[in-house]
Amino acid sequence: MDTDGIGGIIAFVFGWFFAQTGKLLGDMIAMGRPLKWNEIVDCYVRSGGMPSGHTASFVALTTYFGMQYGFMSGLFALSAATTAIVVYDAVNVRYAVGEQGKLLNIIAESDRNKKTRKTKVVEGHTIPQAIVGAILGIIIGVICGISF
Repeated sequence: MDTDGIGGIIAFVFGWFFAQTGKLLGDMIAMGRPLKWNEIVDCYVRSGGMPSGHTASFVALTTYFGMQYGFMSGLFALSAATTAIVVYDAVNVRYAVGEQGKLLNIIAESDRNKKTRKTKVVEGHTIPQAIVGAILGIIIGVICGISF
């Protein structure tokens, strides 16, 4: 039975999980206290922050596929291309949209007529956050590639 797909899913999920756990630890250090349950959940579901969960999960999957099928395989090429798009989007598009959302909320707060509502801000990633996510993803992808 071919289990490479399961290994790929495990690498992807572990990449996301460890990146989000990094955000949790960072928040605990920054706040200097244990987090409440709703704060813990927020760490696992929010976008943005250090490290990039998007990058970690996709790089882990791509690394795993490279190890399983070869770094010259079509599957690795497809995965690498998809990873490049996801990381580009997280660093450029979503980051810019998040910054614009922050400015729109400032405008909404200053609206004297209260006709403008605040919007939810979806954060993207900085380049250092994506780099740390990529390093984490490579480590996890190699471990999963050896293990599965």
